[in-house]
Amino acid sequence: MKQTTSVGVRFTETMRGHIALGDRHAHAAAESEGRLQRHTLAFTVTITFDDLDAMIADPNHAGRITGTVDAPVLGAGLLTVEDGVFELFKTDPGAAQGALMVYRMLLRGGGKSFRLKGTKTLHDDGGFDMWRDSTTLAVDIEDLGGAVVARGIARISVSDFARQLATMRAVNAPSTASGLRAVSRFGLFFQNRMRSIYGRMFAPRERLPSPDGRQRRALRCGEGERIPIRTQDGVELKLTRFKGGDKGPVLLTPGFGTSSLAYLIDTVDTNLPEYLFERGYDVWLLDYRASPDLKSSTTQFTLDDIARYDYPAAVGAVRERTGAPSIQMMAHCVGSLTFQMAQTLGLQGVRSAICSQLTLHPKLPMLNQIKGQLYLANLIKAASFDTLTTTYTDSLAERAFDLLLRLYPSRYQRSANPVLHRILFLYGDVIKLEKLNRATYDAIPEMFGPANLTTFLHLSQIARAGHAVGPKGEDCYLPHADRLKMPITFLHGAENHLFLPHGSEETMRFLAERNGAGLYNRHVIQNYAHMDCFLGRDADRDVYPIVASELEKHSSH
Repeated sequence: MKQTTSVGVRFTETMRGHIALGDRHAHAAAESEGRLQRHTLAFTVTITFDDLDAMIADPNHAGRITGTVDAPVLGAGLLTVEDGVFELFKTDPGAAQGALMVYRMLLRGGGKSFRLKGTKTLHDDGGFDMWRDSTTLAVDIEDLGGAVVARGIARISVSDFARQLATMRAVNAPSTASGLRAVSRFGLFFQNRMRSIYGRMFAPRERLPSPDGRQRRALRCGEGERIPIRTQDGVELKLTRFKGGDKGPVLLTPGFGTSSLAYLIDTVDTNLPEYLFERGYDVWLLDYRASPDLKSSTTQFTLDDIARYDYPAAVGAVRERTGAPSIQMMAHCVGSLTFQMAQTLGLQGVRSAICSQLTLHPKLPMLNQIKGQLYLANLIKAASFDTLTTTYTDSLAERAFDLLLRLYPSRYQRSANPVLHRILFLYGDVIKLEKLNRATYDAIPEMFGPANLTTFLHLSQIARAGHAVGPKGEDCYLPHADRLKMPITFLHGAENHLFLPHGSEETMRFLAERNGAGLYNRHVIQNYAHMDCFLGRDADRDVYPIVASELEKHSSH
């Protein structure tokens, strides 16, 4: 039986740059210092993918590296590459989008040995950054113990890149034609992957990962106790309790169209419930009637229904279960707005609150203002749609709709993910994607679901009025601002382009004029936008300490 030989490809790459000894500087600064000291770095390596099919199927698309490295400052002469590994489009676990090109080489020469680790970071930052990203290698040279000996940057010049293209060859091809097909196939694979990173609206549609196949970590606060409750108007809600101590109790409520998973997601190192649990709080999460985890999410209701029925039922249940005379509130987005509305309607039993992003005076960016002024929700409902959903099914109609949604403008939510396109269309810029790690980015579809048009109609009324009003435009909340005479902290992402930061500023000023300035304060969180304040990979360092500090001021009954 004739054995089939795997066909591969190879090319030769030359990069040149500068390095500085030690690890005192970041890569760019080390490159500058190395240039001043004339510490050059140059290498010419051949990258070989022995089996093209296997390389394409491999998630890291790995190949092998051979060649030489010249770094005179190391005092080892010309270094030979051994055990070199190249990963062409390695997923960056710390970033929502993009990829890495990773070089790992064992270097030997002049009786010395080193390890070179190099990374090209591929990420669409706007403008024509594809050339810069794909030709700039951040380099660390370590001793065999892992200590950094030298650091800097190597780059590919235009002339060296042209020579690199000329070196592309097939490996083990049985014929000239099969060799040309292999090189062509590699080029198409490379082009499609680069287009997925830098193509924006022309990027190939992302395949949605299955939530069932996602590996989940155990939560450090445990699985929690799930407690069904029923509102006065007969709607079943869900509370989940994580008792980390006697502080609080604190009730966390999410935004519209999302479940409490938006707080409880396991894809970050530490989520907010875990953070508070570990600091001794009795933590409660509320899935109110808009949660995709509840049957009620596909029914019709207003924001007033959430405020009038859901909050009294939830606060009452927490107080009854814990025996606490009062609780603390941590409410986000529509959860925040409806909590404030509930207080003006006479909600009892909350002694302090943190209100995130959306307040009694929403300020919308121009595009969302236009949607409100065009009565877009009314038009959709008139077309006999009662609910909209972020769920994507791969049908011909859905693919066509997704192509249209790619034209929808975004400040920080550009993606080839069809679920994110729908989130953008329904709500706007909800998440600053660059603040997420990859696992959280992949899990976003798990957090969202259906949203009813009646709620959108109420939101449109509020947007047009410029402040919280009833479902028919009646001014039923602001006249009772005295009922918000309690300690409230407002949180707002400085880059929030869903609800602009000066909305919470106006609400704080409005309440301070009526109830006294000493009750209210406000934190504007730099470099954050909206949901990323709680889903961001660094939120446990940048945001959660603010939440815990504000809760601590009123943690005792």
